[in-house]
Amino acid sequence: MTEPQTWVLLGVFTTIMLGGMTLMTTLLTRAMTASTDGLRGEIGSVRGEIGSLRTEMNARFEGTDAKFAAITSQFDAVNARIDNLHHEMDARFASLDRDVAALTKRVMG
Repeated sequence: MTEPQTWVLLGVFTTIMLGGMTLMTTLLTRAMTASTDGLRGEIGSVRGEIGSLRTEMNARFEGTDAKFAAITSQFDAVNARIDNLHHEMDARFASLDRDVAALTKRVMG
């Protein structure tokens, strides 16, 4: 290992290896930076889409809630009518029961 040519070859080989590693590191860093910037833009776009979807879904849910409120009020009206009919039928059956009891007393003595 005393030959100058051997030392020159070792120096050239080392220089080529270190230069290649530096070049690859620089290229990878630039590629990662560019892809990160692009990725940030895509993430912002996705966030915007999710925000608009959230707004649309909230509007639809509010519309559905309004429809359910209208249906609930209709059910309340039907329940009130049924309660009214129930009270009327109770009154009529009470009157009929009184009449049948009176007839039974009269016939059976």
